[in-house]
Amino acid sequence: MPELPEVETIVRALRKPLVGRSFSKVTVLWPNSIKTCVKTLKSELPGKKIQSIERRGKYLRFNLSDNHTLFLHLKMSGDLLVASKNDASDPYARTIFSFKDGNELRFRDTRKFGSVHLVKNVNKVIGNLGPEPLDKSLTAQSFIELFQNRRGTLKPLLLDQTFIAGLGNIYVDESCFLSKIRPTKKVERIKPKELMTLYKAIQKVLTKAIKHNGSSFDSVYRGGNFQNHFAVYGRTNEPCIKCKSLIKRVILGGRSTHFCPNCQK
Repeated sequence: MPELPEVETIVRALRKPLVGRSFSKVTVLWPNSIKTCVKTLKSELPGKKIQSIERRGKYLRFNLSDNHTLFLHLKMSGDLLVASKNDASDPYARTIFSFKDGNELRFRDTRKFGSVHLVKNVNKVIGNLGPEPLDKSLTAQSFIELFQNRRGTLKPLLLDQTFIAGLGNIYVDESCFLSKIRPTKKVERIKPKELMTLYKAIQKVLTKAIKHNGSSFDSVYRGGNFQNHFAVYGRTNEPCIKCKSLIKRVILGGRSTHFCPNCQK
């Protein structure tokens, strides 16, 4: 699934070709992905101008004229492509947003898990999201305070989008390795000093991943090269880059989890 760095990369790539353009038509080819009324989307979106494009967690946020907001979530296999209406059709395009200049934004999604939301009240979509890990308002102290009175295992908590927004399987594993904390560790046993280290690790890993345009995987997301810098993710039974111990893989909360048994305690 595209995570924070991949979504941020897509957002930055879409700003130049799309900001300032007005929608002319919406073609819905897979109605199940539309989380607001399909008829409302088709009638309300045409004529609205894209004023800015942002990211919130793993959502792409299109701020529109007339106080409307369009949210897109890529889920497992979503992708967004800007194309001309004269380009060949895409069998995996589920929603096509047409613009007055003849271009299109094609929301392609092979597994059909992506979602489209057109709302006036943004809290209906993102109201329950936790803080952004790279936002200046999330200081080291406020990050530590998030863990107060929390129990359970570290990785599932970091994957909880209501706890902190944008982190996913790849970047939690990488951040835990950099902080030398095992992702299976119980939250209540993690000391404030360790949380400070984890906070810095998350910021460093995400910043580096964005610099490398995220990680390319399968045919879902292309163009990034952070996968060439993985320390643990996907490196089962390969030697640790620091101590040469073999990287371990376990299933935690239904997710593949990678760590070094020697470096991470």
